[in-house]
Amino acid sequence: MNLDNHIKTIYDFDNEVNFFMKVEEWFEKNKFKSTSFSNIKRLVDLKKKQNQKISLCIPTLNEEATIGHVIDILIPLLTKYKLLDEIVVIDSGSIDRTKEITESKGVRFVSAANVLKKYGDIKGKGENLWKSLYVCSGDIIVWVDADIKNIHPRFVYGLVGPLLTHPKLGYVKGFYQRPIRVGKELAPLGGGRVTELTIRPLFNMYFPRLSGFIQPLSGEYAGRRGLLEKIPFFTGYGVETGMLIDITKKFGLNSMAQVDLIKRVHRNSPLASLSNMAFGILQVFAKRANALGKLILVKKIKHEIRIIEHTDKGNYIIKPKTLQDVERPPMIIIDEYRKKFKKDPSWVYV
Repeated sequence: MNLDNHIKTIYDFDNEVNFFMKVEEWFEKNKFKSTSFSNIKRLVDLKKKQNQKISLCIPTLNEEATIGHVIDILIPLLTKYKLLDEIVVIDSGSIDRTKEITESKGVRFVSAANVLKKYGDIKGKGENLWKSLYVCSGDIIVWVDADIKNIHPRFVYGLVGPLLTHPKLGYVKGFYQRPIRVGKELAPLGGGRVTELTIRPLFNMYFPRLSGFIQPLSGEYAGRRGLLEKIPFFTGYGVETGMLIDITKKFGLNSMAQVDLIKRVHRNSPLASLSNMAFGILQVFAKRANALGKLILVKKIKHEIRIIEHTDKGNYIIKPKTLQDVERPPMIIIDEYRKKFKKDPSWVYV
């Protein structure tokens, strides 16, 4: 299947007339505060009235330092408050104690390599998210990263709150302050370097309807199964970029919202890792922009990046590295998924 051709077919091109006013209106209307949803009993009542099940999925790769604390803070939402119906940790192949710690907390641990094995195993967070649609049973799926040091229940109830109180919303993205350590001090707004230097300028230039997202690359978001199953998932760094573009094109900007989760403290990546991340995101951006006629590439999208390193001997060396963000198809076209969730087999991605 050539997904680029399908993208051209199913998505209308942007009508950018007065887009700034539209984005500003959306920004004010569809922006929430997590504190507005701190009444968990009210959310549980709404969940029951709407007959919704909610799954929390935590993607992991070698997260032994933080996964136990994350589970400890969030598991009462399952065991005590009943806001969640399940918590699942889905893993990319950890070689540390992530599995042991997870299971010691009574939480289900799933290796992504063992899910839908017929379709292979591609390492990456996006692969975990895609396969979690098959693993999790909820009508609403919440994803929270495992490395959050200041984890709080608001990272869950803040994301599901808008979905339960506004039935027309299909996807909610978290935003927050992202402090970065400078020496012994924490600079409150220093994080999100790839966001500010890569994706935000690209969105403003080529996809201005997405320019209102405060943290477009945040790892905390929630969505309805009926929406998520109908979009492709990129397997690597570009998964969030692809999701925002595809949801906007297929379901419209008004189907999405963002919620203030206040602050997120986590380990900050070195510049070399951020360079890899930015390159992976750029691949996904270029693929979508090219398919939609916004950025015409004469040659194929490149998958090789050249990394420049400074050695202990004071020399500079250049190392080629291949980074390729594979595109997984919408889950609803997968036979096993349709059978498990009793989806209409006549549904076709056109």
